[in-house]
Amino acid sequence: MCLMAGLLLCAVSGCTPHPPANQAAVPPAGAPPAAPAADPEAQKLAQLPPITAHRIDHSGRKQQGRASYYARHFTDRKMADGRRFNPNASIAASKTLPLGTTAKVTNLSNGRSATVKVEDRGPNIDGRVVDVAPKVADQLDMKKVGVTPVVVAPIAVPQPDGAIKLGAGAAEVSPQEVTEATERSATR
Repeated sequence: MCLMAGLLLCAVSGCTPHPPANQAAVPPAGAPPAAPAADPEAQKLAQLPPITAHRIDHSGRKQQGRASYYARHFTDRKMADGRRFNPNASIAASKTLPLGTTAKVTNLSNGRSATVKVEDRGPNIDGRVVDVAPKVADQLDMKKVGVTPVVVAPIAVPQPDGAIKLGAGAAEVSPQEVTEATERSATR
């Protein structure tokens, strides 16, 4: 009975349950704007298991292994990209990710994550996939243990032809973070 009354009221007042086909639905007042759909290739990469790379990997796939962090005595030493090491920057070293890659590093022991830009080569110890700056080690809460299991999910990966490819991490972060990562990776 209530359903019939509601439908009758709707018909009399001219309301429709759905917007006409030529009119887009308007979100309710105060609702957050809808995020654009993530890149389909990034979503596909995010579903694949992490890899163990043995050479420079432009694929954008996740890598899993152990992370360590730079000692303070590396401050001001020249890195592989030519810049000087700054312990207060969100940077990392990787043996296999292209220089300029922006990636999300997640500490598997506690779930904390941080975004880094790969600016150096290393670590030179088997099983370690990334060395992070002390600032990032604080964000990951790994300083007490020194070495921790991580997943490194590339967000934006510079390609040999100069293009930027979205990686698995792009499916895990906000559209704004993807834009920022792409801009950061484009400025090597």
